[in-house]
Formats: sequence, structure tokens, C-alpha cells
Amino acid sequence: MVETNDCNSCLTALGVLRVSLVDELEGRIDSLLEILVSQELFTRDDREEVLCLMGPRARVRKVLDILTCKGEEAARIFFSISSRQQEILTHSKKGNTDLPQSIEYNKVKQKHKDVLTRRSESMLFYNTRHGEKILFSEHYVNLLLVDGHQGLEVKRHEVLTFGQKRLSLQQKSAVHRKIASAELFSSANEKCTVKKVLVSGVAGIGKTILVQKMLFDFGANRDHLAFDFIIHMTFRDLNLINKPINFRDLVLRKNRHLAKELDNILANDNKLLIILDGFDEFRHYRSCDVDTFVTEPDEDAEVVEVFGSLMQGELLPNASVMLTSRPAAINHIPVGCIDRFVLIAGFSWAEVQDFFSRYFQDSAIAERMFAVVSGNELMLTLCYIPAFCYIVCCILKESKDLCGESPKTMTDIYVQYLVALLRSHTQARAEMSRQGQSEGGIHQLSDIVLKLGRLAFQKLMVHQTLFYSSDQDVAALDGCSLVSTFLDKTVAQEPGCTEEVYSFAHLTVQEFFAAVYCAVTDHPLPDALQDTANPGEGSDNGHLDLFSRFLSGILSERNANLLSRQVGLCCQKDKVDICRERIIRELTILCENGKNILNHLHCLFEQQDPSVALAVQPKTLRVNVSDETLAQMDYNAIKYFLNRTKGTISELDLTGTGVSCQALRDIQPLLLRCNRLWLGENNLDMDTVEVIADVLRVSENISHLGLGWCDIGDDELLALSRAIRVKKTLEELWMEGNRVSSRGLLSLSDLTPNPLKRVVAIWNDMADTDPDSFCAQESVTVSFTDDKMWEAWGEWVFKRCEVSSNEKLVMVLHKVCNISVHCLESQWAKTFYKQLSRLIKHRLECCTEDDMCKRLKKFESILNL
Repeated sequence: MVETNDCNSCLTALGVLRVSLVDELEGRIDSLLEILVSQELFTRDDREEVLCLMGPRARVRKVLDILTCKGEEAARIFFSISSRQQEILTHSKKGNTDLPQSIEYNKVKQKHKDVLTRRSESMLFYNTRHGEKILFSEHYVNLLLVDGHQGLEVKRHEVLTFGQKRLSLQQKSAVHRKIASAELFSSANEKCTVKKVLVSGVAGIGKTILVQKMLFDFGANRDHLAFDFIIHMTFRDLNLINKPINFRDLVLRKNRHLAKELDNILANDNKLLIILDGFDEFRHYRSCDVDTFVTEPDEDAEVVEVFGSLMQGELLPNASVMLTSRPAAINHIPVGCIDRFVLIAGFSWAEVQDFFSRYFQDSAIAERMFAVVSGNELMLTLCYIPAFCYIVCCILKESKDLCGESPKTMTDIYVQYLVALLRSHTQARAEMSRQGQSEGGIHQLSDIVLKLGRLAFQKLMVHQTLFYSSDQDVAALDGCSLVSTFLDKTVAQEPGCTEEVYSFAHLTVQEFFAAVYCAVTDHPLPDALQDTANPGEGSDNGHLDLFSRFLSGILSERNANLLSRQVGLCCQKDKVDICRERIIRELTILCENGKNILNHLHCLFEQQDPSVALAVQPKTLRVNVSDETLAQMDYNAIKYFLNRTKGTISELDLTGTGVSCQALRDIQPLLLRCNRLWLGENNLDMDTVEVIADVLRVSENISHLGLGWCDIGDDELLALSRAIRVKKTLEELWMEGNRVSSRGLLSLSDLTPNPLKRVVAIWNDMADTDPDSFCAQESVTVSFTDDKMWEAWGEWVFKRCEVSSNEKLVMVLHKVCNISVHCLESQWAKTFYKQLSRLIKHRLECCTEDDMCKRLKKFESILNL
């Protein structure tokens, strides 16, 4: 250390070396402080004086100030202790990456586990009574976790894009893909370190419950996570911060018990797990790809910069981070830093039964209720999502086995849920005043629902899910006893200010109340739902999809009558007519121009009025549901519409929908009516290909089949070629981007050029193809050419791009930009890429999302080279 004969050498050194000492000691000041106390160089009061300061550097400075007051001998002992500590630390690091911990550190660790246990021991349901305690250990039902995600391109309302993928995972019994929550940060490949994990899942699937499970198990030492501390934060809480803050203060907002050891905890960050729950609710979620970083825990910055720095490893680089999000928002996560993607796939059949058993307690009642649900396809499908499983159980409990008509749609379920909760929470009051006026009670209910509906509607239109007590729409609910049934409350605490913050128990509940308000008041329809010449263009990337479905269902006759009888709310007659006319007119337009039609089909399905479906009579029946991960509810909506139409289906586009063998079997009668069937960008195994082959053997209509990028090979093509020979109606087969070789193409040799006038096999395994072989036939194309076929192909692709969302456009661009612009000097290619370039420029002018603009500009630069 410092060597000098000056009588004041050590005291002098404290001053001369002060700046370098702050840098040298900030990472170990807390453990050094404990040693100074144990050596009686510092008193306990000295330690408290140091620990009351925020930040390790400030604490080092305070230690140096105290030492200066204690004199030369204290300074000499300090340098000796510090030197020995450094030697121990250096020796320790050679064989162990963990910092040595003090007794106090371990005490705080146990204290933190006790706190996490207390915070997570109770499970909160959406209408839990005040003071009601539901033990987590008694009601938790296992969730299915698997590697992977629903795709960064998922766009629409994810509650309704969920289902089919989960079913296929469980039908294949993919046990080897299941992940225990304690294994999230374990890697099968020892060379690959897992530090950042993204857990995605649709609304209500159990992301927050999974977090609670991890906290509960960690607190009770039930898991095997190799962490000393777990810090849990929610983006709902982070939304309450509107000024610069540092990570240290973020932690201490709800973990003051960590204050004394926090510097040590952060210094030992390889033993730290940070869980950030609900990224999709983060008000800054579109701006997280930051280029301004903080590197120190006590460095102030905007919340989004702190988060971005943490995710990209600039802040606490050795810490592990788990992020949860709904799929629609994960496009905005800097995914380059994610080491593992995990999908929550919800409940299995057995777990739905387990949930019913735990909810109803009595096994006989649980079995009877589950039998009711098993007979209702929609309710059973929804029960695979934990949040909706609870809602369905609530309806069954309050409605006494669904004595009335069984729900057929999402809106039916939510209306019955509303009625059931209102009945449950007002029954006691009604019994206390049996002679009271029933009309007055209904009027009171309708007034409450309207106030909740106004709050839900106003905030949904501006993408808000958190509402402050100072807001006039929230203030209007003051004193309302039923508010806690539908709204959660938390308290935002800032220096000198405390404010209550509310949110609907679930986003879908907010969307439902917003739709009720819009249906029963004279408030105009949102701009995105107003009459337009080009339906769907104002859809706001699916933001109002579920709202519009709820609105359509509420304006249907059966739900309008139920709301009128039970809640005293009457739908606006003009909106009922507008809704029906809009569905008919816009479905007709969409069937003719080929734009994506799925949300309109759901609105039709929610109506459950055959006369509306029959009134849709387009000149050309085209159904495009491409690039949507289809759930069983989606197939129900498609079948509902097409089963009420007659004649040939000109085109059915199921591109990129995740179709399965079971799904195609289910809609096989519809496939037989198709003239053009597009199934590209789906992984098709042999069982699924056999379903397609069955269609080809029987159908008198199918002339065009698209199987591009479906991972099919020679064996699958052989099965298809056998089927094509039966009816010989197929004229064009598109199978670009697969594993087909020239040997596989030979199975089609006797089918070209009749009936197969065109076989497209670009981007397949044709590297060793003999130019004089069968592949050189005019009707078989294995590479780009200069003929008019590709001109038509370019027009088809461009038309798809025109009607696509920005997300879909980027997906298509990824594929078509594989064609080198410079290698294709054909006029069709030049025209095609000029059109794409103009389209991208137009989209950029209208785009408001920074991340999407970056992606579009990337393709614009490629096309303009």
C-alpha cells in the first residue's frame, strides 16, 4: 500500500489518493465496512452513518471522512485492512467467481426470501372479496412452458390467435420440450450461457402467475435457481415514474429492507435475477431500442434508458433478467440480447380439470360443471387460457349450471360474466331491503356500468390501461361499492405525493366495458370503425379488433335483450342497424378484393344471425386469413360464414396460419369447394399432406395449390402426385422454398403439361439438376426466367404486399428480397422492385413506430442499390 516515513503519511495518503480510493473501493465498501466494525476501528454508529447514504461511491467518501477525523493510527489500520481484503479477493476470484459474503448479507438474503413468501402466498382473482385470502399453494395449477415463441410477427389480438399451436403441442405429447420454471436459466448446451429470457404468452395465459410461482418457490427454497436474490418489478409500476431515476432507487421503491446490503447485492450481480413483468403494458414499449446507456446502478436516467441498458448488458452485465410480454409487443424488445425464448402454452385438458376441482372444492360439483363445459366447444377452448378458465367457472357458479342458453360466443361469455358478478355482489344488499324498489336497483346497476364503460372507452381509445384517481372519469366512481369487482387499485408513491392508480382486472374486461358503453350511448363509433371505402385500413394494427367483436356481439338481439333485462341498458337502435349493414357491406368488399377478412368474420360470428351471413353475396368469394395464427375460435368463425354460402370458393388463403392435420380435417368439406387453395409458410408433416391429398382425390374444383415454404420433400410430393392422378383437375402447383429434389419432381413427369400446366419449384434442392432432365420442361420452373409467368407472380406478390400490414409486408420482403435485384435484369423484375420501393416509401410516410421505420428503411436501401 502506501510506504513513507512521514509521521502523517497515512492521513496524507487519504487525501492524496481520495479519488482513486473511491474508484477502487466502491465494489467492496459494504464488506470492508463490516471488517472495520469487527476490528473496532468503526463503531456501530459510524456504520449507520455510512449506510444511510445512497450509492457505494458516496459511502466510500463518508468512510474516508470519518477516518480523517480518527487520526493517523486509524488511517494506517484502514490501509492494512484494505490491502489484506484485496489479497483475499484476488485469491478468491482465481478459483471462484462469487464474491465472499458477510453474515449480514446472508441475513438480508433470508429476510428477502421471507418478504417474497409473504407477498406471493395469496392468489388474487378478478373478483376476490375484500379480505378474502386464497392460498397460492392450494390453487396454483401447473402451466405448460415450451421453448420458442409465437413469432415476432404476431399482430392481431393475441387472445384469439391462441389455441391451435397449444393443441398441437399437447397432442404430440412433446414432453421433451416442457420446461420447469426452475430450469428457465439452464442450458442444454454448456457452452451457451442463458442470461436473458423472454417469456411470451397471450392475455390471461398465466405470465404473472408464473412470476408469482417463481417468487413463491424461491422464498420457500422450493426451487433450484442458483440466485441469491430475485428483484421483481412490474411495468405497471414503472409507468408511474415520470422523471429520471436510477436502478438502485427502482429496487428500493418496494424493497427498502435491501438498503444496507444493496451495493453488495449489485456487486455480486451474477447471483441476481431481475424479473420484469408485463412489457406489453409499458407506456414506452415502442422506444426500448435505446442508444443512450447507463452503466452504473446509481446513475440517473429515464426509465426506458435504464431498462434498455439492463436488457442490452450495459448495466449489471452479469445479472440474469426474465421479461414477460404478450406477443403483440415483443417486436419492440431488442431481441438480439435475448438468450432464450419461452412460450406459455396454458393449461392442458388435465389441468383444466384440476382447476375446476380446486375452484369448486366439491369433486361431484366440479365433475358436473366440467361436463357442462366439455359440451361447449367455445367454453372449452377458452378454458385452456387460465384467466378465462376462471371466468367460465365464475359464470357456472353464479348461473347454476347455465340454466339458460349456453354461450356460443366470446361476448355471450362476458355478458354472462358481468351479469353473474353483478348478481353476486348485490344479492346481500337486495336481501336486506326486499321491499326496496327493484327498478331503482337496476337503475343503480346501469349507472355503475355506464361509468365503468365510459372510463374503459375513453382510455382504450388512447391506449391507456392505468387510470389515476385525479382523473374525472375515475373520480365519478368514488363511493361506488362495485368498483373493486372490476378494477384493481394500487398506490403510486413519489416524494411528497401519494396517488391511487386503477386498472381493469384484465385488458379484455376493459375492452368489453368499452364496447358496452359505445353500444348503449350516443357516443360516435371510433374513427377506425367508421364507414370507409377501404374497410380494415383504419384497424390500427388490431388494437380495436376485440373491441369491435364485443361491440358486434353486444348489438346482437340476444345480448341486447339480456343487458336490457338484467342491467337496464338498452342498445342504440341506429347502431344495431349500422353494425349489421357495415358487416354485410365490408365483408362483401373484402371477399372481392382479397384483403384479410378474419376480424370481420369474427364480428359476423358474434352476431349469430344467419340472415346477416346470407346477405353477404360477393361476386367472387375469396377468404384471406393469411399470416394469422389460427385458433379453434378462428376456424369456427370461418366455418360459420362459409357454411352459409353456396357454390365454389374462388380462393382460400391459409398462408402462414399454423394449420395442423386436425384443423384441415375439420374444414375438409370447405376445402373441397375451393378453386385456389394457398397453404404456404406452414410446416406440413406427412399426416397433414395426406389430408391435402384426400382433397385432391375427391375435389372437382381445385385447380391451384400453393405449398411454398412448407418443409415438404420428395416423399410428401410423391403422396400428392398419386392424388393428383385421380381427378386430374389441378393445373398449377406452387412449392417454392422446400426440400424437393429432381428425383421428387420425376413423380410428376406423367402429369405435365396435362393437367399440370405449371409446376414452380424455385428455391428447392435442385443444385445437381441436369439441364436436359425433366426439370427443363417448359411447364416446370426451378429458377427465375424472363417470361410472363413471373410478371404475373410479381403482380400477385405486390398485391399481397399492398393489402398487408407493415408487419406482414416485412415478412414478405424478407423472402422476395432474396432474389438479387442485380441478377434479374428482366423488365418484370425492374417493375416489381420499383413498385415495392414506392410502396415502402408510402408506408414510411405514414409509419409512427421507430422500430418499424428502421426495418422498412433497411429494405428501401436494399431495393435502391
